[in-house]
Amino acid sequence: MSKIDPTLLADTEISLTPPTEAAPAKASKSPDTLILMITLFGIILWGLSVAAFGIPGLYIPALAAVPVIWTLLLLITRG
Repeated sequence: MSKIDPTLLADTEISLTPPTEAAPAKASKSPDTLILMITLFGIILWGLSVAAFGIPGLYIPALAAVPVIWTLLLLITRG
């Protein structure tokens, strides 16, 4: 119903009762969650590397990641 025109009705009806469909027994994990967990795990490992080895623990993993990132970029651009 509208304040301007009382004859107008909403397109859909609002129901306060929950749907009767059964929820899935086991929710599957999305790929986004897996990617996020892997990224967070890598950052934690990198932080532990810095804590254990100091400055070399900061830059050596970054230097080791350069060929990996180059390969990924080449794979992405080649399709």
